[in-house]
Amino acid sequence: MTSDAHLNELGQFLKLRRAELSPRTVGLPDTGGRRVPGLRREEVALLASISTDYYTRLEQGRIQPSVSVLAALAQVLRLADDQRDHLFELVGRRSARPRRRAAPKVHAQLRRLLDDLTVSPGVVIGRRMDILAWNPLASALLTDFEKVPEDKRNCVRILFTEPSMRTLCADWRAAARGCVSHLRMTAAASPDDPRLTGLVGELSVQDKDFGRWWGSSHVASRGRGMKRFHHPLVGELVLDRDTFTCGSDPDQELVVWTAERGTPSYDGLRALASGASGRLGGPAADQVDWPDGLIRPR
Repeated sequence: MTSDAHLNELGQFLKLRRAELSPRTVGLPDTGGRRVPGLRREEVALLASISTDYYTRLEQGRIQPSVSVLAALAQVLRLADDQRDHLFELVGRRSARPRRRAAPKVHAQLRRLLDDLTVSPGVVIGRRMDILAWNPLASALLTDFEKVPEDKRNCVRILFTEPSMRTLCADWRAAARGCVSHLRMTAAASPDDPRLTGLVGELSVQDKDFGRWWGSSHVASRGRGMKRFHHPLVGELVLDRDTFTCGSDPDQELVVWTAERGTPSYDGLRALASGASGRLGGPAADQVDWPDGLIRPR
């Protein structure tokens, strides 16, 4: 049984580690005006998806945390393996170190489907809504995924942290709330996933809307729907979105945006595809026969 002395030592360890981290280290804005160095208690609590009161009692040595809370705190506080082991030992637990997993490999069939899409933007997403693969047209429509660090390529994170998404998506609030609702379904199926916990905590601190929508407990699955975009190069695009689950790996899904042939949105996608192929070594954008009324990329 864990002694009061060990719980007090746990609280002191958490307090000292919290003081060693700057907001920028954990992806938070540094607004200044801090009376003490390091992270605030409420910031650690939010990042770990626990209440501030619960975390305060941990630092005061009044309660013994569960394994899932310890795992979340180890993730939030950026503990090295030996520090993580010490954290667990303080409460008489064994540390189950997370395995260092390589990035999920995109299923071959989804990769082929993605490569064959020439006039339709498409992305392959994983269980946490991580972006695993994309075609050139998806980058041209949404954002340059190649410039996003691999550990930050996540649909929800990009939607909330990339300013251009708020003007690109005609109804950003509806799109963002839908992503939060779907992420809640994932969290319910994987409550002890430290990466998912870290993502939720990070976005809860950075964006008040995310925190409020996450707290509403609304859930929804992804499916088909209509999305309207205000693209800076080709103007308004009204696209149908469909989601296809990989039969041999249900954790991977192909999301595709399409438009009916002959519509202005279809012409816009063709123009965008021509510009994308020019950037990738195909015909130069100024050599493409662009549909009337569409802006050529510079």
